[in-house]
Amino acid sequence: MPMLRKLIYLATAAIFIFSLMVGCTTEQSHLKKAEIAKKPRLEEKGSITFPTNKSEQSYKESLINSHGTTISERIKVPEGYERVEVPRGSFAEFLRNLPLKPHGTKVKYYNGEEKPNDVYVAVIDMDVGTRDLQQCADAVIRLYSEYLYKNRQYDKIHFNFTNGFRADFKKWMQGYRIKVEGNKTYWIKVAGYDDSYECFRKYLDMVFAYAGTLSLSQEMKRVPLSDLQIGDVFLKGSDPGHCAIVVDMAQNPKTGEKIFLLAQSYMPAQDIHILKNPANEDNNPWYSINFGDILVTPEWQFTKDQVYRFGD
Repeated sequence: MPMLRKLIYLATAAIFIFSLMVGCTTEQSHLKKAEIAKKPRLEEKGSITFPTNKSEQSYKESLINSHGTTISERIKVPEGYERVEVPRGSFAEFLRNLPLKPHGTKVKYYNGEEKPNDVYVAVIDMDVGTRDLQQCADAVIRLYSEYLYKNRQYDKIHFNFTNGFRADFKKWMQGYRIKVEGNKTYWIKVAGYDDSYECFRKYLDMVFAYAGTLSLSQEMKRVPLSDLQIGDVFLKGSDPGHCAIVVDMAQNPKTGEKIFLLAQSYMPAQDIHILKNPANEDNNPWYSINFGDILVTPEWQFTKDQVYRFGD
């Protein structure tokens, strides 16, 4: 009898221990499932990863289309905004459709070195040259000149040097070249007529060498911020100075708010690039026209009254 009671006691203890083990395993299993359920499930759509559990993680779709080859294709407008209409063949249309280098391309200096500051979302597909010439004001001159040259408006391609000398491309095409001796600048005839792109680029390098933000501010006209258009330039004309050009705009039809994209070059001469907006944390490069008194860009600050436009 004592032996029977001992066997019954051992059997009861074994059953109790087994039930504890099963219960513990079941609880751990429930805990793991609960933890997994809290993490947003991810779905792959192309090269972008989208969280589907929006209650656990807020998400804004990227405004960068990595497959886009122009500004208008690469950079999408935020929800609720529409790109402003621009005249066909206008400078605004030209800027909006500037070709871009492949997504992820780094900005290069004229000597081939990479720009260390990560201040851009895209790089314009346009040569920078092999000399330290195409800096900030020169990039603005380059874009406007490229538009005029493409449309054969040669008589409108002219810029002033810092000393006031006017350099006309039309005269350069006729074979004249600019001679600089100290502060004295004059034309000399050295070649025949040439309207080739190579001749045009040599003209631009000459302008880049002797023009700057100061001369640019003196030949452009100031416009109110409220009248901002694609092609306008935020410009501080001094030494040192800086400028950035508006290359696209959009508007919210309900609120009327305008937003814009900026492009710049910098020192030393470097690829022209589309700037990030340091005020945005979601890689949104658009700037609101309602920025207040100071426009803060990654490498410079402008005041709201420093908006300029090329004349006719």
